[in-house]
Parts: sequence; C-alpha cells; structure tokens
Amino acid sequence: MKNYFLKILLSVAMIGGLSFNYSGSPYSYSIEDVVTAMNTGNANQLSHYFDKMVEITLHDKSSSYSRRQAEIILKDFFHSYGVEAFRIVHKGSNSGSEFCIGNLQTKYGEFRTTIFMITRSQKQVLQEIRFEEN
Repeated sequence: MKNYFLKILLSVAMIGGLSFNYSGSPYSYSIEDVVTAMNTGNANQLSHYFDKMVEITLHDKSSSYSRRQAEIILKDFFHSYGVEAFRIVHKGSNSGSEFCIGNLQTKYGEFRTTIFMITRSQKQVLQEIRFEEN
C-alpha cells in the first residue's frame, strides 16, 4: 500500500512538473534573452542561444565558429572592451526568424551590432552576430 501511494504521488508530481514547464510557445527563448546577455556582456549566457555554428564579424573579419569557439571569442571581446550597455535601435521578424540592430557601448567606444536568429528544431537560435565600430 505504501509503494502504491508513493507511485501515485510521484506520477502526479511528474505530470504537474511537465505542465508547469510548458510555455505554450514553440520557441524556448527570444531575441530579448539575447539582448539581456548583450547588455551585461555575458558571453556564457549568450552562448546558451547559439546555433551549432555561429557567424561572427568583428573588426572587418568574419568567420563561422562552433558554439564553444564563439563563446571564447565573445568572452575575450567583451572582457577586452568592457561592455557598459546595449541599446536596441531596431528589431523585427520575418517568417519566425528575428533580427536586432543595436549599439553596444564599451569603455573604448561604440559598436553597431546586428544579431540574427533563426528557427531551428522549434526554437530560436542565434546564427550570426556582427560588430562594426562606429
């Protein structure tokens, strides 16, 4: 009897947990989450939104990187320049994909930043990020 009660309690808890985790949206996160990470210069948090490969344009050089490589490059960039704030200038969407253009303010100047996210496997992922010195 004790085991039966325990199984029912466990089943109810699991079903309840699943229903609370379902957001009703096919996307786990949005460009707003990326903007939050950009605003604090948190490359680790930003890496949670990366696609398998991320295109990064920085100092007129562009290349595709794995998630881990992209995180290291952005961590170094954010640390070297000292991120102070990120301000959105324009954002939009097209067929489930999102983009954002903003200004990344650092201790050493401002970078016009463009972020592209696409829908992959029912969630938004960051596919490309460009930094252009103003």
